[in-house]
Formats: sequence, structure tokens, C-alpha cells
Amino acid sequence: MFFSNLQKHLIRTSAFALKNWLITKKRGFHLFEILFWPLLSLISVGLLTQFLGLESKMVEFVLIGVIAFSVIQIGQLDMAYVILYSIWNKSLKHEMAAPVNAFHLVGGSWTMGVVHSALIFLLLCVFSSVAFHLNFFDAGIVRLLLFFLGLTFFTASVGMVVCALAFRFGGRAHVGATFIVSVLVLVSGIYYPVEILPKALRFVAYLIPLTYFLEYFRSFYGFTPKSPNPLLFGFLLTAAYNMIALYLLCLSIQNARQKGILTKMSE
Repeated sequence: MFFSNLQKHLIRTSAFALKNWLITKKRGFHLFEILFWPLLSLISVGLLTQFLGLESKMVEFVLIGVIAFSVIQIGQLDMAYVILYSIWNKSLKHEMAAPVNAFHLVGGSWTMGVVHSALIFLLLCVFSSVAFHLNFFDAGIVRLLLFFLGLTFFTASVGMVVCALAFRFGGRAHVGATFIVSVLVLVSGIYYPVEILPKALRFVAYLIPLTYFLEYFRSFYGFTPKSPNPLLFGFLLTAAYNMIALYLLCLSIQNARQKGILTKMSE
């Protein structure tokens, strides 16, 4: 009985992963978005550091932030597109008529997001090593893996919030995704240390797990973390945000079903 139920849930979860894969396969611009923009961002910022004549330590600081941001961006887009494409194609009502819930949606879309994020993470790590002499593997495979896992778990929080917004506001939720990512760039220490931020923004920065994951990994490149255990704090915050985001997503789906929002978005 247990294994039968488990199989059913895995099939429903894999349906969303398959949908994400088909979006990537059939829509060339999505694959272009996954590969081109992160690579272009790394190249442009890397060249800027060369033009400014930054010492190697500062170059490492900036490029670590750029690569981490690319992982977050790709992962949350994969999760958001599973719902947004259904809204744009007027098919959300039919998909949600199936016996699926938020866990299936999140599990399937997040899994494909991790796959895409891992590919772009490896690509950017190798490219940064060749072009800008930043070897991510110097920190050690285990530390690199923990850093990547932290980023992808936090990606789930961002992706679930965007999906919740999509069930409430429809295709306009894409604006919400852009807003969240823009806030992360501003306050999470992507391009500069959070210590230079005004006090109020610094407080916000330390409520964001990405800040701690960046502190953790940069500590292996000569930067002293401000938190006693940034990796632990990052994972604890991520776990809390994931639970909150999942709850909000469940509420949004329930509300959309009860108030007929699914039908309106599919007309």
C-alpha cells in the first residue's frame, strides 16, 4: 500500500519535471535564456574587473557572487515557468483538474531547476577558471557541493513565492520574479560586502540565506565571515522560508480553486 501510494506521488511529481523538460526542449529561447544570459553576465563582469585592475582577491569576491546569482536566477525561473506557461497557454485549469497538489508541483519543477542550475554552475565554474583564473574547486568538492545545495534549496523558496503570486495574479507574477531577484542583487552581497549597506538594509541582508551562503564560500578565499556559522544559519533560514513559501503556495492554490481564478486564467 505504501509503495503503491509512493509510486503515484512520484508519477505526479515527474509529470511536472517532464513538462519543464519539454519546455526546455521545444522552446529554444528558454535554453538560450538558461545558457546565454548567465555566461554573458560572467563575461561582462569579469571583463569589468580586469578593466578596473582589481586584485585577484577582489575578482574572486565578485565572480563568486555572479555565479551564485546565476544559480538562483535559473532555478527560480524553471519553477516559475511551469505555472506561467500554463497561464499564458490558457491550460492551467485543465492541469490543476488532475489529482496534483503543491508538493508535486514543487518537487517536479525544482528537480529540473536543480539539473539546469547544476549544468550552468559547472559551465561557469570551468569558464571562470580558464578566463579569469578563479578555480572554484580549490575550496574542495564537499564545500563546493554544500554551497551549491544551499543555493538550490534557497531557490525553492523564491520559486514557490513566484508560483504563489502566479496563482493569485496570473501572468503578471513574472514582474514579481524580477522584483525578488532585483532585491537579492541589491542586499545579498552579490557585488559588494553587505557591510557597506545602510543599517536598515544590512538588517534585511542578514535575513536572506543567500548572504550567509556567500559568506561561507568566500571564507575559503580569504574573506572573514561576519557570522559564526554562516552555513548553518543559511540552511536554517532556508528551511524556515521553504515552509512558509510552501504554505503560501498551498493557500494560493486553494484560493484559486475556490474562487474560480483557475477558470478565469484559462479563458
